[in-house]
Amino acid sequence: MKRTDGRTPDQMRPIKAEVGVIPNADGSAMFSAGKTIAYAAVYGPREMYPRFMQNPKQGVLRCTYNMMPFSGHGDRVRPGGSRRSKEISAVTENALRPVLDLSDYPNAAVDVFIELTQTDGGTRCAGITAAAMALADAGLKMKDLVSAMSMGMLEGEMVVDINGTEDCVLGATDVPIALIPNMDKISLLQLDGEISRETLKKLLDTGKKKCLEIYKAQQNALKEKYKVD
Repeated sequence: MKRTDGRTPDQMRPIKAEVGVIPNADGSAMFSAGKTIAYAAVYGPREMYPRFMQNPKQGVLRCTYNMMPFSGHGDRVRPGGSRRSKEISAVTENALRPVLDLSDYPNAAVDVFIELTQTDGGTRCAGITAAAMALADAGLKMKDLVSAMSMGMLEGEMVVDINGTEDCVLGATDVPIALIPNMDKISLLQLDGEISRETLKKLLDTGKKKCLEIYKAQQNALKEKYKVD
């Protein structure tokens, strides 16, 4: 099968990972997959406001996902929050929370802001991947990074790293996956479409392998910033 951007079914788009890209943040990172570019900035742990939301037993992770108005693949994105951005913010929190021990930060908040400056499919996965690196850059105690990849089915064939055009094809199936590599744990799995259990297992097996390639890029980006000459 020939894909819209010339890739083979099992080929990822070129990826790039970098940390420390926003000087005023406690931690920050950029992750790109093809034309999709995500920036993440972490502020905290810091005192939780409003105070009535403080938890004396553990801190709170708050993620905000946003697509910039000029970022859209297709129509211009409307500024401000949307139902979709709120949903992706929530699933991002759920994907990242398992690698953090928030009991170390009572009464505190860890705020993660994710901005998509350019979008061409796989935006939530790029955002999660960037956010995990930003949390590590902020010095938070973490069990591991989180690496995310969007798998799918297109014209009856399994494809890796779906782009924006492919995601809009009638009948296409999109399966975002987030992996915690050293725990071999999936912290995000969503399914848009209908597939068999056997097909889902194949998608997960391949997706986990591709997530490990992203994991390597994340590790290299952190090592590059904190290497000792």
